[in-house]
Amino acid sequence: MRGYRIDLIRHGKTQANDDGRFIGSTDLPLSDDGVSGLYKLLEERDYPYAEKVYCSTLLRAKQTAAILYPNTDAEYMDELKEASLGDFENKTLDELMQREDFRKYLENAMKNPPPNGENPQEIIMRCLTALNSIIGEMMREGLTHTAVITHGGIIQSMAASFGMPKLKAGQLSLDFGEGIEVIVTADMWQRSGCFEIAGRIPLEKISEEDDY
Repeated sequence: MRGYRIDLIRHGKTQANDDGRFIGSTDLPLSDDGVSGLYKLLEERDYPYAEKVYCSTLLRAKQTAAILYPNTDAEYMDELKEASLGDFENKTLDELMQREDFRKYLENAMKNPPPNGENPQEIIMRCLTALNSIIGEMMREGLTHTAVITHGGIIQSMAASFGMPKLKAGQLSLDFGEGIEVIVTADMWQRSGCFEIAGRIPLEKISEEDDY
């Protein structure tokens, strides 16, 4: 049975990341360091070939897709945007730790979502909608390998909710420009709504000597 490969990749770094500010749906560009960091990864590591790119509509993800896959068709999807953190957006951890609602959020995000933000169940359903659309199109169009440029929280939600082996929410740690490759078959997705986590990307670059 045909396996479909999808690379779930986190966007590059923004200035808010360096400043230690929490950003979700806030639309920020890559920082200069974020751009140079992605080009360094391209030079030192290998990203698998993708027949098509699916991308969050937030600017930092769009810019990442343009750097990593400049010659690949991209489709932008609102469902792949980072979670809205509501009243927690653009605040530092020191600022947030003074808030009781944030401390309750850390204890149990499902019961205590960010005020005016998304709760985890809404995020999971959004991830499911995105995956259904992507996997369905891959099957219809005969695409065997695609890339998804999105956000750390979205990748964590997808891995925890649909990945095998099972991971707890927050257990998967990805640096900027890093991701995981997943494999799914029609039977796996239609019967169980799950995919196999095959490994991390980008890959170690193979030198000509190693290849020989």
